[in-house]
Amino acid sequence: MLGPQGSGKGTQAKRIKATYGIPHIATGDMYREAIARETPLGKQVAPLLASGQLVPDEITIPLIRDRLDRGDTLPGFVLDGYPRNLAQAEALDAMLGDLGRSIDIVFEFQMPDREQLVQRLLKRAQEESRPDDTLEVIRRRLETYDRETAPLVEYYRSTRGNVVGIHAGRTIDEVFHEIQDALSSVEARA
Repeated sequence: MLGPQGSGKGTQAKRIKATYGIPHIATGDMYREAIARETPLGKQVAPLLASGQLVPDEITIPLIRDRLDRGDTLPGFVLDGYPRNLAQAEALDAMLGDLGRSIDIVFEFQMPDREQLVQRLLKRAQEESRPDDTLEVIRRRLETYDRETAPLVEYYRSTRGNVVGIHAGRTIDEVFHEIQDALSSVEARA
């Protein structure tokens, strides 16, 4: 799932997990859990997340590889928050090749209204007590998304042709219905 923070990727990934019974792999959740448990990884990534920076590839890539190598991902999985840049996308391609798997579909969560994203993120920060989601950090993350992650849409479109645009500004149910339609098309081709 590709899309700016606040576009609903996590919400929809959880619905996909519940409906299709496949793991939802969210790097942000993995990092926040490590921070809460005060693990060495958590201590390493906490200041990066607090300032709105991306966690370096040398930390993120092995974390994802380990998670994708577990048996529960064999029927499928939903990646949320990964890849975030071209190096991670290329590493994902390599690790999936090593594991004998591929990416069936890439959802691009489209939400052109940045102020709507900012408001969603501020609301989420309040509801979930996320101290790292300040206005300054949110704006920095959106800038980072535009610079580093948004180009992955074209990468996947040109190398796989499996990108499906999702109109993320609608209701949760409307967005999920669009996702289900796209997943039905993939299942029909399999």
